Amino acid sequence: MIIDKKTEDDGVIMMSIKSEEGSNLSQTDSKDKNTDSEKDHVTILAIESSCDETAAAVVRDGREVLSNIISSQIALHTVYGGVVPEIASRKHVEKINYCVREALSQADLTLEDIDAIAVTYGPGLVGALLVGVSEAKALSFATGIPLIGVHHIEGHISANYIENKDLEPPFVCLVVSGGHSHLVVVKDYGVYDIIGQTRDDAAGEAFDKVARAIGLGYPGGPKIDKAARDGDENAISFPTAKIADAEYDFSFSGLKSAVLNYINIKGMQGEEFNKNDLAASFQKAVVDVLTEHAIRAVKQYGYDKLAIAGGVASNTGLRQSLEKACKDNNIRFYRPSPVLCTDNAAMIGAAGYYEYMKGERADLSLNAVPNLPLGDRERRFHGRSSQK
Repeated sequence: MIIDKKTEDDGVIMMSIKSEEGSNLSQTDSKDKNTDSEKDHVTILAIESSCDETAAAVVRDGREVLSNIISSQIALHTVYGGVVPEIASRKHVEKINYCVREALSQADLTLEDIDAIAVTYGPGLVGALLVGVSEAKALSFATGIPLIGVHHIEGHISANYIENKDLEPPFVCLVVSGGHSHLVVVKDYGVYDIIGQTRDDAAGEAFDKVARAIGLGYPGGPKIDKAARDGDENAISFPTAKIADAEYDFSFSGLKSAVLNYINIKGMQGEEFNKNDLAASFQKAVVDVLTEHAIRAVKQYGYDKLAIAGGVASNTGLRQSLEKACKDNNIRFYRPSPVLCTDNAAMIGAAGYYEYMKGERADLSLNAVPNLPLGDRERRFHGRSSQK
């Protein structure tokens, strides 16, 4: 992946993500868009605004990314130590039209070439979600293009399809982000069975809180990851929780508390501690439990494929641990590029394609659902009309 990046006057970082060949289009997509063969393709305009990235992308047939534009607000929220919902929503309003126009322009397409508009409608920050949903509904109303609501976590899982053309369900996916820690059996496209989830803090949330406690700042995940590379992961032994009645569930609250207690004890004793060693030891505790649960699930469910998704899936320690464990257990390991692990619209376009192919459509009553569950099949009728 090649990332063209520029920082605007308001601190927002605009990114255009392209293939390693320097173009958003694969060779098969470089043909005249008006030829008969191109009419057989399904082209999705996708919109993502669930948190602090405003994003738009054009995706063809669920796996070919023609453009992927991301407007990241991370610099705006760093001073506050986390995402401020009101600031995020206002910036989405400012940037979303530009992102959509740029996505279409870089794909060398117009709205007339789009078969459907896919948009994240949950879970996420309600104000942020509403901006994307409103944009998608307005475009659909004005043009008559079908509208598709997409679950944000389904998008993260579907990011694996973009770079792994051979990946097809069924498989197990470990979803780790700031708000979610799930072990999911992907039975089919859009068909999910959650077999494990966090009982308290998500992995990414724990990374943020620990990073703040040891003075690394926000965002915690990348900063812990970087510090851990210069630390000794065996310097400090931190506990990991096991849930007796749910072998695939996670709990990171106790680990977070153990880190905070370690810091407080050192402070009361007037002793210094090595931040890099602490970061490495904490990260190892998280990575070990994520790896152990994921590998056990793949083996016990009889699959031979494991994928990862979500922002924490870009963590180098986790990727290396899972890669080694999968190799040792003859499991095929799939992971998106780090830039596709974080929030982006290309993954929403990939998920939206498979919804479109199943005949799923949303009407103009589609609304933001900040706590939208994953795997609840009844959600498909929330604000939707089925054309099956």
